[in-house]
Amino acid sequence: MPTRPVRAFAVALLAALLGALLPATAARAGTVQGGRLDWGIKSSFQSYVTGPIAKGSFKLKSGAATVGGSLFRFHSAAGSYDPDTGTFEASYSGGVTFQGHQKPDGVHELDMTVSNPTVKISGGSGTLYVDVSSRAKDTGAVSNQSRVPFATLGLGGVNMKGGASPLALTNIPATLTAQGAKAFAGYYAAGAQLDPVSLSADVKSAPSAQPSPSATVQPGATAETPQAQGAFTDAAVDWGVRRTFREYVTGSVGQGKWTLAEGAQDGGALFRFAQGKGAYDGAKGTLDAAFAGTVQFTGAHLDLKLGKVGVKVENGKGVLSADVTTGGQTKNAVALVEFDAKGLKTEGKLATLTEAPATLTEGGSQAFNSMYKAGTEMDPVSLAIALDSTAQLPALPDLGSTASPAPASPAAEPAPAAKAGSSSDTGLFIALAVAVLVLAGGGAFLVFRKRRTAAAAAAAAAAAAGPDAAAPEAAPTDAPQ
Repeated sequence: MPTRPVRAFAVALLAALLGALLPATAARAGTVQGGRLDWGIKSSFQSYVTGPIAKGSFKLKSGAATVGGSLFRFHSAAGSYDPDTGTFEASYSGGVTFQGHQKPDGVHELDMTVSNPTVKISGGSGTLYVDVSSRAKDTGAVSNQSRVPFATLGLGGVNMKGGASPLALTNIPATLTAQGAKAFAGYYAAGAQLDPVSLSADVKSAPSAQPSPSATVQPGATAETPQAQGAFTDAAVDWGVRRTFREYVTGSVGQGKWTLAEGAQDGGALFRFAQGKGAYDGAKGTLDAAFAGTVQFTGAHLDLKLGKVGVKVENGKGVLSADVTTGGQTKNAVALVEFDAKGLKTEGKLATLTEAPATLTEGGSQAFNSMYKAGTEMDPVSLAIALDSTAQLPALPDLGSTASPAPASPAAEPAPAAKAGSSSDTGLFIALAVAVLVLAGGGAFLVFRKRRTAAAAAAAAAAAAGPDAAAPEAAPTDAPQ
């Protein structure tokens, strides 16, 4: 048997190892800022809406995107996480509107919008809340509800304590609640299985208290220093081209990608062309602006580059143009889409136009090699114009640090997994801890070995699941009739 000093040394060494190897980010509660939530809501519902009975479609809102075959990606997580208790709350932005069964008067009997999902986890249980606007299946009455407890989350086997940033949960089962069933316009009953939820969240530890810096006066323009007539300090245009085109490029047919350069930014469901320069007249509602950035789509039999994006607005109508390069040939200032600009308005330091409907021009159709006909609905156009140097352009969707391509559909649905830290750190800890316990005695080593085997198996399962291991199930036969 080891002597008492040896035992004491082993215990002290083990304590030191614990302190050195546990993630530093789990030391105190932090703020969630950035991340994404992937959720198909219910695959069979999607299939029904777009199928031959409802003959409908869905539209994305507020920066939501699609990923994979049937997932919607919500963005810009904001909330809090306490690694000591495992309490987690994060709200995500974006929405999707489903419409079907259009009547002769243009009204859709099926009309539902799901937006702004929020996940709350505490004490081993979790709930998914959403904002829902829906038309009742039986009466046609429209209701608007905020933060509806829409689904319960199956968290069996998920330990939320001690997680490190970025925190990720994969393939969490979701079950429709009674409140959710009512908000779902009566298409499904409480207890119906919804598509599983995957999410990520960047967690920033709470900073130590710091003294407030003294206020200083910065030189330059201020809110009280107006710009010259027609001038503006900055502007951006957001446009995703077309959702189905992006899906084609990265899908099994296109087998391609897009590349951004010269200042263009990727917002998930849209591209931002910034550093706008030109002239804007708020009284007349006119804009003539040029923007920086290029986006190039490449793939099988595809090479299309858009650059030097320009926007002109007059008499409530807008045109978005770009230099188009394809097949090594460039056409300058091709008018790609026309959009409704009647919503362009000035509020304080910003002039904005949000998600204006856009249609393809004849020149745009030629730019896309006649893949789409003139008049085809394209992704909406959004504009933001900073009227003085203190104005802040709207933030791009924040997908967080673990955003990744579409999940692969597995043969079997894996168990949910929580990403709480590095597997390499875990392995190092186990190895060193075993060495320490050998010093403490053979009996202790045998007990720890059994625990180590279980922990290693769990770690391997979690690593195999990954942050994006599974897509929602294939569309079942329980679509609403």
